[in-house]
Amino acid sequence: MSEPTFEEAQTELEQIVLRLERGDVDLDELTKLWERGEEIYRRLARDLTEVEGKIEELARKVAAASGDTPPAA
Repeated sequence: MSEPTFEEAQTELEQIVLRLERGDVDLDELTKLWERGEEIYRRLARDLTEVEGKIEELARKVAAASGDTPPAA
């Protein structure tokens, strides 16, 4: 089974947060939801960091090609 898309993972995390905020889950389920939420959060943060790095690299290449100075990160 393939990894969910960024948007699918984000939606799952939002659903977990809503369930936790409602407070209608027992301690066992709360623990499982929290752990799954952390797992998804780490994956989304990693993906965003990777994309940010790619965008910064592209900005540097465009700036170098045009002779401009790229914005500071």
